[in-house]
Amino acid sequence: MAKWDYDGPILEIDQLSISFFTRLREIPAVMDFSCVVQPGEAMGLVGESGCGKSTVALGVMQDLGVNGRIVGGSIKFKGRELNEMTDEELRDLRGSEIAMIYQEPMASLNPAMKIGRQLMEVPMIHEGIGRAEARARALEVVTDVKLPDPERMLDSYPHQLSGGQQQRIVIAMALMSKPSLLILDEPTTALDVTVEAAVVELVRDLGKKYGTSMLFISHNLGLVLETCDRICVMYSGEAVETGSIEDVFDEMRHPYTQALFRSIPLPGADKNARPLVAIPGNFPLPHERPQGCNFGPRCDYFQEGLCDAHEIAMRRIAGNDRHASRCLRIEEIDWDAPPVAAAQSAKPEPGKVILKIDDLKKYYEVAANALFGGGNKKVVKANETLTFEARESETLAIVGESGCGKSTFAKVLMGLETATGGTILIDGREIQDIPIEKRGTKTISDVQMVFQNPFDTLNPSMTVGRQIMRALEIFKIGRTEAERREKMLTLLDLVKLPRAFAGRMPRQLSGGQKQRVGIARAFAGGARIVVADEPVSALDVSVQAAVTDLLMEIQREEKTTLLFISHDLSIVRYLSDRVMVMYLGHVVEMGTTDQVFSPPYHPYTEALLSAVPIADTSVQKEHIVLEGDVPSAMDPPPGCPFQTRCRWKSKVPGGLCDREVPPMRKMEGGLEIKCHLDDEILAAMTPVIKIAAE
Repeated sequence: MAKWDYDGPILEIDQLSISFFTRLREIPAVMDFSCVVQPGEAMGLVGESGCGKSTVALGVMQDLGVNGRIVGGSIKFKGRELNEMTDEELRDLRGSEIAMIYQEPMASLNPAMKIGRQLMEVPMIHEGIGRAEARARALEVVTDVKLPDPERMLDSYPHQLSGGQQQRIVIAMALMSKPSLLILDEPTTALDVTVEAAVVELVRDLGKKYGTSMLFISHNLGLVLETCDRICVMYSGEAVETGSIEDVFDEMRHPYTQALFRSIPLPGADKNARPLVAIPGNFPLPHERPQGCNFGPRCDYFQEGLCDAHEIAMRRIAGNDRHASRCLRIEEIDWDAPPVAAAQSAKPEPGKVILKIDDLKKYYEVAANALFGGGNKKVVKANETLTFEARESETLAIVGESGCGKSTFAKVLMGLETATGGTILIDGREIQDIPIEKRGTKTISDVQMVFQNPFDTLNPSMTVGRQIMRALEIFKIGRTEAERREKMLTLLDLVKLPRAFAGRMPRQLSGGQKQRVGIARAFAGGARIVVADEPVSALDVSVQAAVTDLLMEIQREEKTTLLFISHDLSIVRYLSDRVMVMYLGHVVEMGTTDQVFSPPYHPYTEALLSAVPIADTSVQKEHIVLEGDVPSAMDPPPGCPFQTRCRWKSKVPGGLCDREVPPMRKMEGGLEIKCHLDDEILAAMTPVIKIAAE
């Protein structure tokens, strides 16, 4: 099918309603949803999980499965109603006119087929062009998505590429037929923050080059600010606010949008002086939505008899560029009023040193030929000479991309692995060589972990109360069942869960509630050190604020040492006292949070800060995109671990970076940086993140 010219909007969705049908009932997933995407425009679709944003995308693709149906409204692509197209017309349209990029790149790639062949298929099927022309186009697109050695890429299988490279191939595949509309469903969630920055820049540049319109689905407001022209905020199946990025970010006119911004750690938030404001209550289930406004039960401005009287339609907001909101009280609300301050709390003073780590090394020996186990052995240096200490009541953030060794260090600390060299002291006891099965009850209860994914850490066939009581039994807390039950109920109080949840099964809990159970279990034995490994990255933005505040509150009460492993520098800036930056097994920078977030920076820290998307139009960032991917720990570069991607390398004379690992240098105020750069160059560095003057 030839592409047709059309000078109106690329995509017009008008009062769309989509439902899923089960044996019991009809479940409305999207109601009265409207949005328009003009040629060359990028529209961001934002909201928490379950709000219906991916359902809208699947509606546009006409791919709702056997249970999903469009029950009202219309979706027009270039003026033609998609609902009325035949299967054959839709097949011609998908991939050539409308392309979609999914969250998980491997879901779109055939593992048994070389990359080149997968890319060539697209224009050969859709446009009927020959192999030679298709190959030339594949080469051009792979070059466009900035992949090294394009010829080698075309001859590789998907498993031979890193996650960031796979996602670039999926983007290349989507662009092969130069589609008019590109739908991106959380395309960077599985990627590291520096790789995400490169992919986002790539998507933006290619959108301009090819004139492609985009529907960008994300829960990350900072990413939408950096990639889109317009935004549509969704809540519980409805669009609640839409407009240009500037209108919605700077003059928001819906209570949910406002609440969302107040629950994310923007520059200026402070865990003690200016804590985040979590959204009260929980997201409604589709069959339990309230009367009237869906956000009503959680809204600070809810008015009985008005907000719950009848369905609420979108209303245009005067004077702005297609700005609209689904709120009846827009004129009455003082949108510039500061939030009701959450309770401030005194900053806890760090106490004595609890954890001391000296020259810790963790190496793994792996077969060079992993498939058949033969051949030479290779050594993976997962942790290389880690030295630091952590005090009582202190939050130490450990930051870095995948493969930098943060989780390996956590495993050694927990006793799931033993160290290759160096020492770990807890209250003066050496534990680096004691595996968990040989550790005493005291050591096990002293060091506990809160995991990234709350879904994987709870036993699905055991009630919440029983899981916490099992931990109490193992830690020998409480002499009788009744005592343990009482302690379990006070732990539920501690993590702000109703006591009635003790009788619930994990499947009856939301992600945020499961994570609270995980925290209750970690604190069951009076833990001295809690390792929180990405504890909020699997949770929605509004739930993140509640869970981080909960961790802080428990830490203040229990005087716990918190090791917070994360790649999200916004949350790190908000809640940590000190920060340790890791790259390829090495600590490259360490200092207080203020020191690490202001110059001088280690070149890697500088790039990390530049890559963090910040949902604030007043923030200006220096733009640094790292070339290439993180090297493999199995084959690290010689000399400085960061030298293959460092933009400052040319400032160091004599090829020193290629030959020698830099020493850890103590800077002014106790900041430590592992770098060969001269003091004068480091001192002349400028801030990466600046807040524009009002």
